[in-house]
Amino acid sequence: MSNTATLTVATPGDREIVMTRAFDAPREKVFDAWTKPDLPPRWMLGPDGWTMPVCEIDLRPGGAWHFVWRQAGGAEMAMRGVYREIAPPERLVSTESWGGDWPKTLNTLALSEKDGRTTATVTILYPSRDAREAALGTGMPKGVALSYDRLDKMLASG
Repeated sequence: MSNTATLTVATPGDREIVMTRAFDAPREKVFDAWTKPDLPPRWMLGPDGWTMPVCEIDLRPGGAWHFVWRQAGGAEMAMRGVYREIAPPERLVSTESWGGDWPKTLNTLALSEKDGRTTATVTILYPSRDAREAALGTGMPKGVALSYDRLDKMLASG
């Protein structure tokens, strides 16, 4: 069952996207899903047909991360960034760069837990309104919603 409707996407300012979703899991488990290299390839995939053959995470301030996705036909896309702040299990701040003409962003993951249910709030700060609008135009919110559905299933399965 898909829960894509449970993702909320807001644009509170000229340069931000804020995405929020609740998960039936403790925040330690949700934090691990973002930070343990064996876990993002299980859920952070966007639309069906993609895999993540590269997931490198050096989880420390100043440490780098690098993800590569591969489509069934062989097309690849990659992004990378640097961790700026790590406060397990409640906060993760990093840069994100897709390369090419895409701008670098600052991404903040905030996790809050109540009664064993964790709300994940991801704030993406773009350098301009145009950059933010271009990102929204890619269908990114739908890909995030699909990924979060996978994360929800992964968290439920243990």
